[in-house]
Amino acid sequence: MTEPLDVAKLQRRLAEFAATRNWQPYHTPKNLVAALSVEASELVEIFQWLTPDESVRVMDDPDTAHRVTDEVADVLAYLLQLCEVLGIDPLAALDAKIDRNERRFPAP
Repeated sequence: MTEPLDVAKLQRRLAEFAATRNWQPYHTPKNLVAALSVEASELVEIFQWLTPDESVRVMDDPDTAHRVTDEVADVLAYLLQLCEVLGIDPLAALDAKIDRNERRFPAP
């Protein structure tokens, strides 16, 4: 049985992956943000010319679903690496942002 995944464990795996390849010098905030943007653009590219209805069903096609899943993973990987380098707890940051949005946009 495998252990449950958590953000800290994934960040450690990403850091170890980079360290064994001596990639840390390239993992500056600037480079990670650029890589994040590129990967997000690759995700956008999949959806670019789909109709709204087609976009809702994007996961129905196994090949496209695989591409979407891979790009989501790439975006998340670079975001987690950026958070690690900058010392941001991504879950705490999201929780605080939701709190601010709830105050900013109260329910009717």
